[in-house]
Amino acid sequence: MIDFYFACTDFLAYDLAICLNAWCFEADGSLNVTKARLLLDSYRRTRPLTSAELAALPLLARGSALRFLLTRLFDWLNHPEGALVQPKDPLEYLRRLRFHRGITNLAAYGIDG
Repeated sequence: MIDFYFACTDFLAYDLAICLNAWCFEADGSLNVTKARLLLDSYRRTRPLTSAELAALPLLARGSALRFLLTRLFDWLNHPEGALVQPKDPLEYLRRLRFHRGITNLAAYGIDG
């Protein structure tokens, strides 16, 4: 079971974009299209996405990537000495942001629309 509640309380498709960024990229920075298609298709079986949500998905994915890039960058730059938690690499999300900026159609995510 996935609790989307804490990800976003506004546009539900933004929650999906967050999951896409978090779960569908490989360690080498490439999008795993199979994972993306399975995530999106499974979600759409439970809650169909409107055509407007599908059209906005690349923009929402960029916004999600930018949000995590900036959060990680802030943590990286403001990491207290001796803290038990290590900051995560912000550049991981810069690469994801660049990927999403190049999306021209939903087929890049493994879906037809």
